[in-house]
Amino acid sequence: MYQDWIKFGLLSSSVFLSGCAGSGSPFASRGSECPLQAQPDQAVLAKVPTPEDYNRNFPIAGRGNQFIKPVTKPPSQVKAVSYQSAPKKQTESSKQGATLTSGGTTSQLQFVDTESDSHIQAAVGQFFSPPVPAPPSEVSIQSEAVLNPTHNLQTAQTYPLDLPTALAMVAGEHPAVGFANWKVQEAYAQLEQAEVMWLPSLQAGVSFHRHDGNYQASNGGTVDVNRSSFQYGFGSGAVGAGTTPRPGLVAQFHAKDALFQPRIAEKTAWARGHAATGVLQRQLLDVALAYLKLLREEQDLKIVEESENRTEALAQLTEDFASSGQGLRADADRMKTELALVKSRIAEIQEQSEVASSRLALALSLDANHRIVPLDPMVVPIELVTPGHDKASLIATGLSLRPKLKEAQALVAEACERYQREKYSPFVPSVLLGLSTTGFGGGVGTNISNTDGRYDFDALMTWEVRNLGLGEKASRREMTARVEQAKFEKIRVLDQVAQEISESHSQVVHRANRMEITKNAIQSAEDSFKRNLSRIRDGQGLPIEVLQSIRALEDARRAYLKSVIDYNEAQFKLQWAIGWSGLPASQ
Repeated sequence: MYQDWIKFGLLSSSVFLSGCAGSGSPFASRGSECPLQAQPDQAVLAKVPTPEDYNRNFPIAGRGNQFIKPVTKPPSQVKAVSYQSAPKKQTESSKQGATLTSGGTTSQLQFVDTESDSHIQAAVGQFFSPPVPAPPSEVSIQSEAVLNPTHNLQTAQTYPLDLPTALAMVAGEHPAVGFANWKVQEAYAQLEQAEVMWLPSLQAGVSFHRHDGNYQASNGGTVDVNRSSFQYGFGSGAVGAGTTPRPGLVAQFHAKDALFQPRIAEKTAWARGHAATGVLQRQLLDVALAYLKLLREEQDLKIVEESENRTEALAQLTEDFASSGQGLRADADRMKTELALVKSRIAEIQEQSEVASSRLALALSLDANHRIVPLDPMVVPIELVTPGHDKASLIATGLSLRPKLKEAQALVAEACERYQREKYSPFVPSVLLGLSTTGFGGGVGTNISNTDGRYDFDALMTWEVRNLGLGEKASRREMTARVEQAKFEKIRVLDQVAQEISESHSQVVHRANRMEITKNAIQSAEDSFKRNLSRIRDGQGLPIEVLQSIRALEDARRAYLKSVIDYNEAQFKLQWAIGWSGLPASQ
């Protein structure tokens, strides 16, 4: 069930990038031919949603406690024991006690009045708590308390969050995703601009020209001229007998740009669209890994805090035994040292938990002043892709879906179009078309007279061979090099995608096996802990002998926690590596 909510969060984050190919949308993909490379997959990209669209179409999942499973208080795995005082009426022989041999050491056991040793009884009662029924067939990483998400927080400003909600938040206002989406908008705007570059522009204005001094006439003679010219309307800048230099309706472009620039811009837009999808998917992965890191630190803190409670009670009990002469002072000192080391581990985990919270806040673009609190009551394995999936089929899926590879294909097609542009450049002309309809007048000195209508039409076509043909050759050679670079970059991405899928699949398989091993280790550590306690209750040992079992149980639980988190991380990495295909776990 939890996997379904995670997939819902992934869907909420990525569905707005689903496209409208083949529709009438200006973002629909376009077909094109590239003589040097097969066509890339058509881009499918919709418009970037507004916050209102996001709130309406993609409600945040998992708010509140509706997805929190009830947790039954796990067992302490020990039976309650206590010291009993000797009967008021007892024989002298019974008061002398008995001897106990353990590990080659013989100890004298004597009965002690509980009124004088009430502190020992209290310590024992604290350490050996009554058992609580455990939920069936479930290995609990934290065993003595229901998790309290707000425990040990250093600030009152908290932000409760679960994993599906965190994933759903990525598609909102995250700066990395928003920046990539607006880069796509920019690319499609450039495409629209390239498609209309052959259309004329409109210019209207007013111009005034004044000339004083010598002027050379067309017959070669030089005359002293003082004149003024004035033009207004649909065009401007005319002087004397010349045409209007700034026509009112003007189209000026190189035919190679009009033919090839839309196709180049189209491939660029495709690449930007796939890049934006890749940014979204990478951000989903970063958020998932950051959340799992925070969840691990919070759960790890619970495990070590439980170990601290047991160690602290054991240290107090050992101290009481030493004070009453029933134990060694060296054992009490050793327990103090062990307790200090446990507290040091707690301080270290608290630091790592706060760091993990800040990093998750960065991944989600949240206020770093808020302390994120994971709502998951315990860590459970998340299975997005089963370990039984064939690696070859996963690689094939990734090569067909991974946005990074589609971006590389689009960039190869773009380089091919640029090559074609330079190849045909000398054979297509530059074009200038101009039409003006204005009022024009002039006269001697500053006199402006005889103002009347004026019409100008200009058509100009020129062909250019750059640098005696050497420039054309160098330009085509440059574009050929760019095509080859794009091809090799595509091959590099192919290898990288295949490697990432293979690595993540191997991690999923082996970490699943590691989970089972560490899960069994918890049971062994609990059995050892119970047997050591039983020996103490039977008077066959000292409290210090339980220390190793406490440490072993802590290590086993932390190892299981790490193996589950590592397995979940591998699942998300594999899902990202294959392009978030949404493969059902049952396949």
